[in-house]
Amino acid sequence: MIVKNYRIDFTQQLSTIYPKTEIDSFFFILMDEYLHLKRIDITLNPDFEIDNTNIFILNTALQRLKNEEPIQYILGNTEFYGYPFLVDKNTLIPRPETEELVEWILDETAKLQKGKELNPLRILDIGTGTGCIPISLAKNLPTATIFAIDISADALKIAKKNATLNHVEITFLQADILKTDSLEAPANKMKQSNFDTQIISSETNPTKKLNFDIIISNPPYVRELEKAEIHHNVLQNEPHLALFVSDENPLIFYNKIADLAKKHLTKNGILFFEINQYLGNETVKMLKEKGFKNIELRKDLFGNDRMIKVLKKTS
Repeated sequence: MIVKNYRIDFTQQLSTIYPKTEIDSFFFILMDEYLHLKRIDITLNPDFEIDNTNIFILNTALQRLKNEEPIQYILGNTEFYGYPFLVDKNTLIPRPETEELVEWILDETAKLQKGKELNPLRILDIGTGTGCIPISLAKNLPTATIFAIDISADALKIAKKNATLNHVEITFLQADILKTDSLEAPANKMKQSNFDTQIISSETNPTKKLNFDIIISNPPYVRELEKAEIHHNVLQNEPHLALFVSDENPLIFYNKIADLAKKHLTKNGILFFEINQYLGNETVKMLKEKGFKNIELRKDLFGNDRMIKVLKKTS
């Protein structure tokens, strides 16, 4: 089948599910991914013959799109902050709003380090998923020591592959942050990167307390009552463990991480959160009650309350 005819059929099959602009985007992404044809190639050579093997591959992707599976999962990869990332159904697909959070963190670290002789930064990302936040930071802060935590061993496997893909060193730790009262790691492994371990309790020796200049988290924050606002393809495909919290205790992760930040942030350390757009004021109030200062609530590119920066209160 020639490419112009395949495009007609592709568009018709998806026309009742997606808008035309999105269908066009899917088509050109798949042409580039599987046939290495750019938009200009298709324009200049609309009679390009697609062989049967590639027709089968494209039709498989088409069927998955008809089932409203995100194209990032179909391809197995995406881009975040200009870097390539592997994704699968064990990880959330990185969002543009999170790129804004990374940009804010980098802006603040530049201010922090400007004209000063400082020790390399120590950074922790909690709920890392694909590793998109710490890896993007590592690409831009090559002297930083960066740790990343997730409860999911499967997500950490993807995050480790992404660290390798992007040629950065991240220390990955597996832990249920809600059951973690202290951030410690084996003292004899502190200089190793990309090791598989769990955060271990203080009674297991030897251990070393982990302290950080910056702690970041984009934890689960979508309330069950907000499911009606979530697109079907997200509900059906992305991991609910990384998305949803109960209506009764929507700030459960923020409360816990804020408490850990009080213990493990260095003097004048900074805590960054990505937050539920509907709970900005509630999150700020909770942080004030815990003694944090200089709390800044920032909107994302869509005008929604989305990010918070706070300083650890020093005595």
